[in-house]
Amino acid sequence: MPTKIAVIGSKDFIDHLVKIIPQIENVEIEPYIYTEPSQATKLIQQLKPCDIVFFSGALPYYFSKESHEQLPIPCIYLEQDESVIATSLLSIIYHQNIHVDRISIDLMRSSFVANVLRDIGIFRSPQHVIDYEDMLPNEFDITQIIQYHHSRYELGLIDIALTSIHAVYDQLQKLGVPTEKMIDPTHSLVKGLERAKTLAEYTNSRSTAIAVVSVSLLVPANSQINALHNLAHAIHSTLQEITQTNFLLYSTRGDIESFMADNAFSDFIANFMEPISIGFGYGKTIMEAEQNAIIARSFAENHANSSTGFILTESKELLGPFPKGNKVYRLKNDHPALLQIAKDMKLSPANLSKIIQFSRSHQHLQFTAADLSEYLQITRRSTERIIKKLVDHGSAKIVGEEMTYQQGRPRAIYELTLPIYYL
Repeated sequence: MPTKIAVIGSKDFIDHLVKIIPQIENVEIEPYIYTEPSQATKLIQQLKPCDIVFFSGALPYYFSKESHEQLPIPCIYLEQDESVIATSLLSIIYHQNIHVDRISIDLMRSSFVANVLRDIGIFRSPQHVIDYEDMLPNEFDITQIIQYHHSRYELGLIDIALTSIHAVYDQLQKLGVPTEKMIDPTHSLVKGLERAKTLAEYTNSRSTAIAVVSVSLLVPANSQINALHNLAHAIHSTLQEITQTNFLLYSTRGDIESFMADNAFSDFIANFMEPISIGFGYGKTIMEAEQNAIIARSFAENHANSSTGFILTESKELLGPFPKGNKVYRLKNDHPALLQIAKDMKLSPANLSKIIQFSRSHQHLQFTAADLSEYLQITRRSTERIIKKLVDHGSAKIVGEEMTYQQGRPRAIYELTLPIYYL
């Protein structure tokens, strides 16, 4: 399946990118266009399911940093370098015959200009350059950049402005200042997209998210310590005794999922005469995973008469109880936008929340009714009714078909179009 890249940038940047996409195999882009970089935060909240977010530059990346750091997918931006400066300066000098000393420039780092000039034998500092690296993320003021170029033009110090910010270009044009935009060389864009694709593929393939296991016994574990060590061995961990009846183990999500998938959990709890409560927690940090493991264990402790386990993921999806069931619960489903969408579709917020969690945790963006039915633990017919509501509302779409091994109609393949990362 193709890698889906959400691209956040100006219209000109997106248009340029679309032309070179055919050079990269197995990639799709989903454009999100802004008129000013500060709008990137709002666009992040509109993201549909994707594998990675690719920003057109440092400004939209830093403006939306607080928001995109909450995403479960990687985010990168196209980095400026000397090739961008050299290409842009060469274009102005060749086409407009303007000396480099008569050009004002704004960019991330002024050292890029100095390096380019030095490489061609000009060993003096650039005349009219403003960089904004030190302004990011909180002190950036676009009017300061505009004023820098405008004042120098009004004083007759420059003949043209070269800007790396499309919104600055638009404002300078209105002020009557001759202006050119930085040129992103094709090879830089190709390298940036290939990097995004590689990172997305790596992220999708890894199963090394942090996992912590919290174990609680009713009685001291002297007679059952071997069973706990066997658990530690099975998930490639070591046993840490907190108290005589409480233990922690540190592992990875991949090892926990393998352990649960092999029915090893049932074999493990069979070693205990007294009920045992186990919580598995996933998280981006050890602290988050520990907290989730303890919360999951508290749910297991509610089943006081039987040995039970629960899993709590980093997105607050609660799975369990194991081994007798594998239901999915969403601990938080009170997001105002989620409630409104659920109301519009005449679908319960709990079901919509589960569908969103399914999309976040599913290995691929596309899914079938069978995939969703298995996840929700409901009948195929009920699942198909839910999918019909999603499609009718425009919150899902049919993107293909797959043939079954048995005779019959092909199965439809669906993809959600909801902004799943902010619901």
